Amino acid sequence: MKNSTVPRTKASRWRTPGLLLLPALLLPALAACTTEGPGPSPTPSLSGGTAAAGTTPAPRASATRDPASHTRTPGHVFVINLENKGYDSVWGDNSPAPYLAGTLRKKGVLLKNYYGIAHNSLPNYLAQISGQRPNDSTMADCHTYTEFNATGTDSEGALQGDGCVYPQDTQTLAGQLTSQGKTWKGYMEDMQEPCEHPPLGEPDNHIKATMESQYSTHHNPFVYFHAITSSPDCAANVVNFAALADDLKSVGTTPTLSYITPNLCHDGHDATCADGTTGGLTAVDGWLKEQVPAILSSPAYQQDGMLVITFDEAEGDSSGPTGSDAASPAGGAAGGRVGALVLSPFSNAGTSSDRAYNHYSLLATIEDFYFLPRLGLAGDPAVATFGDDVFRKES
Repeated sequence: MKNSTVPRTKASRWRTPGLLLLPALLLPALAACTTEGPGPSPTPSLSGGTAAAGTTPAPRASATRDPASHTRTPGHVFVINLENKGYDSVWGDNSPAPYLAGTLRKKGVLLKNYYGIAHNSLPNYLAQISGQRPNDSTMADCHTYTEFNATGTDSEGALQGDGCVYPQDTQTLAGQLTSQGKTWKGYMEDMQEPCEHPPLGEPDNHIKATMESQYSTHHNPFVYFHAITSSPDCAANVVNFAALADDLKSVGTTPTLSYITPNLCHDGHDATCADGTTGGLTAVDGWLKEQVPAILSSPAYQQDGMLVITFDEAEGDSSGPTGSDAASPAGGAAGGRVGALVLSPFSNAGTSSDRAYNHYSLLATIEDFYFLPRLGLAGDPAVATFGDDVFRKES
């Protein structure tokens, strides 16, 4: 459902550039810097171009880190997004997901104040890979696959306007990784062909589950950017979930970013699955119990991995603290409190954090790992990124 709460932003400030030459393995804590300075050069788009002048401004440089803290940094990131469950439903004492809330919880760091940024689903997924803010069409889950009509940009560099498929020069985390020689894949369960999406201007026939397919387009953020769909990388990198098993076999075949979307049964979206079986958190827990051990035992995760398991939004139209509340994360909490679990060889198992985070925080954290400029609302200097509350310091 829609939520009328407008995500909070703060005055934009450039971050100190010039960090791209620091060795990645010596990455210190992720602390925001508010030093004024010139903006970075535009980052190439996935298709090889750059953002056009006067359309999408160059993103802010990645944050300066404190060299005294010496935290290890993940080199391989796995993200699993689940659907429509609030914090208490998932992480409470009577959770119907004992593997997630019990077994995995003991292995990771629970971010207790992690929020969705909007209702419905799509704006949350888009925030995680682009930093774009919600618009009327994305908040309605884009049942028709329309062009985005841009009317300008805001102070954070996010596009203003309405629509679903963002212009060619709109930058994404996928394009940033490609431009740095790093790799990414979106693993979409039940997607029937690579880079599957509707024709422009046509209705989306993958909104609800059917017996033939429980894939949902609006849980696949990569296909809402022309820079991705117009590139051969889309067919190569936005693939069926079944491809993950082979990719996990070695460090070399595991992408820098593995973005994983279960189908509408296994992500908990549907209370009753298309085949009549029980959905919700029961289906979530069963799927995670089958799939997560392969990730945690993979060579890439064992070497330098981070797995984030979270939910796009809470139930109904629930929301978190508003922008005027000090407990509200920068970028807003209109999607409600969902929590997130972070597992990594570099984190302290069985701990928790009370710091306020949201989906923009996840994007900013990943961008900081690889010294990438922060996109859209992830570039707000007030956005919190995973630091020593998640990753332990090296001696």
